[in-house]
Amino acid sequence: MVEERIVTTETPEGSSHTHTTIVTDGASRRSGGVAIIGVIALLLVAAVIVWAFSTMGGAEAAKDNAIANAAGEVGEAAGQIGDAAKDVADGVN
Repeated sequence: MVEERIVTTETPEGSSHTHTTIVTDGASRRSGGVAIIGVIALLLVAAVIVWAFSTMGGAEAAKDNAIANAAGEVGEAAGQIGDAAKDVADGVN
């Protein structure tokens, strides 16, 4: 709460002087509600960041698994080609 006090002082000679005093109750300029909203906003931002990293991390793992599976299939196909070549070579003899 803010209160404004205006005091006028007159000297014996007849001149006057006006002085204004503003009195506050000492409350903080930031209310508690603003601080709570700020904390909630920071928590939401942190949650979004954690979600984004976990989602991207899952995508990276899926990509790595797909590459590993493809490499395994290529290796298996190469083995089959090698076996077929060996069978052909054995049939020629």
